[in-house]
Amino acid sequence: MQLVRLSLTDFRNHADSVLTPDGPIVVLSGENGSGKTNVLEALSLLAPGRGLRGARLSDMARSQGNGGFSVAARLDDVDLGTGTQPPDVDRRLVRINGAPSSAIALGEWLAVVWLTPMMDRLFTDGPSERRRFLDRLVLAVDPAHARRSTRFEAAMRQRNRLLADLTPDDAWLSALEAQMAQEAVAIFAARERLVSALSQAIRNEPETPFAKASLSLDGWSPPSDYAATLASARLLDAAAGRTLEGPHRMDLDVIHLAKGQPAARASTGEQKAMLIGLVLSHVTLVSAQRTARPLLLLDEVAAHLDPIRRASLYDRLVSSGSQVWMTGTEPALFDALGNHAVRYSVAAGTVIRA
Repeated sequence: MQLVRLSLTDFRNHADSVLTPDGPIVVLSGENGSGKTNVLEALSLLAPGRGLRGARLSDMARSQGNGGFSVAARLDDVDLGTGTQPPDVDRRLVRINGAPSSAIALGEWLAVVWLTPMMDRLFTDGPSERRRFLDRLVLAVDPAHARRSTRFEAAMRQRNRLLADLTPDDAWLSALEAQMAQEAVAIFAARERLVSALSQAIRNEPETPFAKASLSLDGWSPPSDYAATLASARLLDAAAGRTLEGPHRMDLDVIHLAKGQPAARASTGEQKAMLIGLVLSHVTLVSAQRTARPLLLLDEVAAHLDPIRRASLYDRLVSSGSQVWMTGTEPALFDALGNHAVRYSVAAGTVIRA
């Protein structure tokens, strides 16, 4: 599925930007702070979630605007739109083909995968970052994962609040724990399926300059009766002020396959190359499991690669069949893409076809 038109209104530093790409790879060049990453962030909002920065909606609106913003896109056969309107600038609005819809429903139309400089420490940061990364990978092949996660988190928040009461309602706690158990088992199964399928996709990839990763789940797996486990842990969880066991405690374990060592122990360059290889394999997996290929967003990736890896990356992107949006400060970094790339220059929130 190719995006043929993107419109940003009062989004970040873009007052009114319109892009009409007609190629498989879109390159955005400009100085730091010009608004390149803002375009990628707008695209990431065309999927469920809070986008590639994880920012508050109210922070995305242009400071000189009216407090709201809009992002609209035309794909091959669907119009997607999202944004906010004052006075409720923290409430996200979504439209699909002009009709009101939910953010979760966006995932049924478009899969979006991204890599940003903030993810360079993915293997060395805490488990929560890897869980979020893992869930984005799952969501791209299983849009229902967003609903399961939302329901589990909502039930867990209610349970935590009830446990803080001196006399919590046992019947209500049991109902919440039953719901948590149902969603937790499904969340674990979806993550497990993704890790298994992605591991196979990585093994099937030819050898490239991007190191291959071995993936596994760690930290938690569902007991035979998770609802009973939760019930027996009420006093302990009440004392901790949170639920101590569940899918929110899982981690993604990543191993450098060739060296047989944790990714966190690899060099910075190896970690970045491994992450790029992992994402490229995921694009292959999504393309095989969905009728439409994913939209791939790469923020400042090429600048940190040596010439051999950069050439390998471009070869993979051209052959992937996905529409790829890339940013960089130097237009020359993308010369090797030739006529495969549509080029834009970005300056102070203004986008011009180069």
